[in-house]
Amino acid sequence: MTDAVGSIDKPDADDESPEAQEKKPRKGGKRGKKGPLGRLALFYRQVVAELRKVVWPTRNQLSTYTTVVIVFVVIMIGFVAVIDYGFSQAMKYVFG
Repeated sequence: MTDAVGSIDKPDADDESPEAQEKKPRKGGKRGKKGPLGRLALFYRQVVAELRKVVWPTRNQLSTYTTVVIVFVVIMIGFVAVIDYGFSQAMKYVFG
């Protein structure tokens, strides 16, 4: 058995007799005999399940994050514009 939190417990090899282990061939699990549409449906269900685990930001957090990103982008635009202007003036000075 595994000790990890949230893991799937599987029986240890000592729990079953060797005869019982030989009688149970391992299948492919959920994806064993499904066709392409079955696999696509499984993928969709897994995506929905993962999206339900997401902690979505509140409206206040979202507006704060958006403001921070916009301010950062404006600052970077200004920084790049100043550097570009400086290089263009330097090129005019060097090459006339």
